[in-house]
Amino acid sequence: MKLPQTRDARSGDLRIAYQVVGQGPINLVFVPGFLSNLDVHWEDPGYAHLLRRLSGFTRLIQFEKRGTGLSDRVDPAHLPDLETRMDDVRAVMDAAGSGRAALLGASEGAPMSLLFAATHPERVRALVLYGGYACFHRWVQDAEAVEQFVAQADTSWGQGRTLRAFAPGRAGDPEFRGWWARFERLSCSPNAGIALARMNSAIDLRAILPGIRVPTLILHRRHDARVSPEAASYLARHIPGAELRWLEGRDHPIWTGDTDAAVDAIEEFLTGATPSTQPERSLAALLALRITGASRRALLDGELAERAGTFDARLSDEARCFGGSVVTSGPEGRLLRLDGPSRALGCARNLSALARSLGIGLGQGVHVGEVLPGEGAASGVTARIALALAGEATPGVVLVSMVAAEVAFGTGQHFVSWGEVRIDGACLSVERLVPEQHLEPAGGIRGHNPDLTHLTLREREVPGLVAEGLSNHEIAERLELSAHTVKRHVANILLKLDLPSRAAAAALLARSEAS
Repeated sequence: MKLPQTRDARSGDLRIAYQVVGQGPINLVFVPGFLSNLDVHWEDPGYAHLLRRLSGFTRLIQFEKRGTGLSDRVDPAHLPDLETRMDDVRAVMDAAGSGRAALLGASEGAPMSLLFAATHPERVRALVLYGGYACFHRWVQDAEAVEQFVAQADTSWGQGRTLRAFAPGRAGDPEFRGWWARFERLSCSPNAGIALARMNSAIDLRAILPGIRVPTLILHRRHDARVSPEAASYLARHIPGAELRWLEGRDHPIWTGDTDAAVDAIEEFLTGATPSTQPERSLAALLALRITGASRRALLDGELAERAGTFDARLSDEARCFGGSVVTSGPEGRLLRLDGPSRALGCARNLSALARSLGIGLGQGVHVGEVLPGEGAASGVTARIALALAGEATPGVVLVSMVAAEVAFGTGQHFVSWGEVRIDGACLSVERLVPEQHLEPAGGIRGHNPDLTHLTLREREVPGLVAEGLSNHEIAERLELSAHTVKRHVANILLKLDLPSRAAAAALLARSEAS
């Protein structure tokens, strides 16, 4: 996607980077936690989904604290205190033209939001605290744990080693681990990360909580791995009129786990309207894979499991080459999500070649439809159809739903009719992906007598219209078909009858009718 424009706000002698997204009636300032980089946020599907949802009902302003991300660097040995950093919120609001806003403080952003709300209540219309706390040592880490964190950061910052402490549920996801490592590196330097950790450990704002005089919503996951849930209960007891809502899950970042539940609560709190329960869907192509066996050589070598492991290790890289991602990978099959059928088919060709080189039998299926974001794409009818096609495909074959073939029209892909598959009680017409050179045979076989009975009734209509001099487009209008479908019928006719051209098919039909 196109990234929002990044602007600078002056806070003293420093520039603070910020972005504005959305045009809602409420200004919402997102005060980030320990790590942030405005551009890297959009690289993770979960983080991007969070920002899109929030900007759907607000004018969302996200920024980076001084010394982090795209904001000006500061001396790690002399990082400013919380009061100085809090002023960055005011500077960003001024630069973004926001006189009064709601604040969303996530994790370490919650204390900064609390201090701003207590200091400048006239500029805060509401306060949302997610995964927040008032005292670091009591509810996040004690002094010994902080020093252990510092020691680890000193030797492995930028390698993603902190992921398990923040989002243990994502620690087994290699793509997310890679993004998290990049997130660390581009958020701040190792020395700055250590200094920030030590500075955050000094936070204790318990004394100011009774002075908060703005509507406050507290959100916290029941089994948060980073911040004790007791921190949320304490905030709710000591902030006058605060509302506490528990969320399910263990991962600490707001953009992992059930992000929609958090955003639904925020939307209802800020707007007074109950959010739509319909999940966000988008049109996508799903490529399903099924390893059907191995070549004789692989079976004799007893290496099928090893070869399949090698195939799976390459799967994410192959998907990324076509702008896609792996949704699921397991015994029932593999499922990839791509932006369109032409990319899915290009990826399928590459995966077929990879499977052949490894001695693995691979059946594949492609379908296009609406899917949920992230792993939700694996549920629903679109995924069932793609997986069913992969189950029908023999090794080396890519089966494509008629819908996907129609959408891929004009992209240089070629298909022949394969038949029908019954899915969920309905019959689905299916095409088979074929190389281009198979569509127009160079010439007939000597002595071969084409048999018109091999053609379907619809296919027998086409040569007669060709004989009338009609183009594919004109034939499509006559038969009320798409131009792509007519092109496919012509290709099937030439393939079945082993004829070199449209004219040869028309001549054959004329001879057949004359006899």
